[in-house]
Amino acid sequence: MKLAVIGTGYVGLVTGACFAEMGHRVTCVDIDAGKVAKLKEGWMPIYEPGLKPIVQRNHEQGRLLFTTSLAEAIADTEIVFIAVGTPPGEDGSADLKHVLAVASEIGENLAGYTVVVTKSTVPVGTAEKVKAAVCKQLAKRDADVEFDVVSNPEFLKEGAAVDDFMKPDRIVVGIDSDRSREVMRELYKDFSRNHDRILFMGVKDAEMTKYAGNAMLATKISFMNEVANLCDCLGVDVENVRLGIGSDSRIGYSFIYPGCGYGGSCFPKDVRALIHMAGEKDYHSMVLKAVHERNEDQKHVLFRKITARFGENLSGLTFGLWGLAFKPGTDDIREAPAIVLLGELIAAGAHVKAYDPEALEAAQDELPLHWLENGHVTLVRHQYEALEQVDALALVTEWKPFRHPDFHAMKNLMKQPIIFDGRNQYDPQNLQEDGFEYFGIGRR
Repeated sequence: MKLAVIGTGYVGLVTGACFAEMGHRVTCVDIDAGKVAKLKEGWMPIYEPGLKPIVQRNHEQGRLLFTTSLAEAIADTEIVFIAVGTPPGEDGSADLKHVLAVASEIGENLAGYTVVVTKSTVPVGTAEKVKAAVCKQLAKRDADVEFDVVSNPEFLKEGAAVDDFMKPDRIVVGIDSDRSREVMRELYKDFSRNHDRILFMGVKDAEMTKYAGNAMLATKISFMNEVANLCDCLGVDVENVRLGIGSDSRIGYSFIYPGCGYGGSCFPKDVRALIHMAGEKDYHSMVLKAVHERNEDQKHVLFRKITARFGENLSGLTFGLWGLAFKPGTDDIREAPAIVLLGELIAAGAHVKAYDPEALEAAQDELPLHWLENGHVTLVRHQYEALEQVDALALVTEWKPFRHPDFHAMKNLMKQPIIFDGRNQYDPQNLQEDGFEYFGIGRR
């Protein structure tokens, strides 16, 4: 099939590359000419395991094209995916200006029956606005062109997006016509050979499913963080509690690992957007607000533990920081707990040596310039370099290389053998026996 994907961000690039890998002809569109030129040369705007070779291979073989021209991309195209950003507003609402601008441009150029698919995470009712924007432009042209708008939300985990796309748990498709149903079924048939993974439903149902899914996962995380904090108060080891409740098949082990909060471009934004949607309908979303508030506070837990040990004034102290990305497997530092901790340590007078396997370049580009220029933060290229003569280590992102470090070497490098473990990676008893002071989240 001939497809167009508008937007070459995280969702758009993964979507376009993976459909091309399945044999479809895909044209990806972006308004940034410099980005398009670099994509043609094999440059990757994001770090995502396994994505680069798929993009390069399919571009070289002519199945994956890049352009700045939407009109060129959708000529004779059967399906157009809208995968542009929906940044959050100050009130938590999703900003649809880019989505609707793309919809208008589609309307200006549509020539034959096309399925227009919203792939971006968008509020309930967005498909209707997209349809109206396309119809408005068709009316201006006095063009009688049939089209359908479909909601097909992505369920991609950063760090595992290629596998998630190629081997999906489910494919949610919101449709309002039999014709669009058959087009989408044909598109996804190769992803359902083993068993039918496609869930057809109403358009609004599909839009809501995306938000509800992310909000449910965020709820599990915030609930477990609440339990971990209570365990700290009561002298209980949350790891035993986690194992005890996770063994209940109704609960399971996924997303019940306590820590220093979640971040990234999805959970925080989607929870806030759902709260905003509820507010627009005069509905008070008590659970969702609690989930959000718990997470915002959880990002400060490690700093509170640090100041409880060292005092409020951290001047003259140096801390090692392992992890800047919001999770392992990505270079994304948006709303990352590590960035919150970094700001608090600097404000308290500390110096920080920070290391991350993939996010150093993003940190160099996105951290406040004065943090770097004034020497508050030193970005180092090796995880053990971040430990040289530090007063303590804070582990914030659970990258695999951090799971089994050389504790003997660490102890020799550090000025004081103190670890603040924001992801409960280490065994408190073993570290204490090795001469470390250990502070976890709900551990004892």
